[in-house]
Amino acid sequence: MNMPKNIGEMDRNVRFGAGIAVILFGLIDHNLIGLVGLVLIGTAYLRTCPAYTLVNMDTNKK
Repeated sequence: MNMPKNIGEMDRNVRFGAGIAVILFGLIDHNLIGLVGLVLIGTAYLRTCPAYTLVNMDTNKK
């Protein structure tokens, strides 16, 4: 399955930062909210967001 690259560089950096922050919050607070951080880091790494695809959004500069 070929997913389109629809996450730009700034969006990617924000997702990495937010993902790390959410994971740390989950670890400190001992809850499962940290799993959301894993999703953010995963979408940043893959440079594709299924939600962006659904709403036809693209922050990647061509």
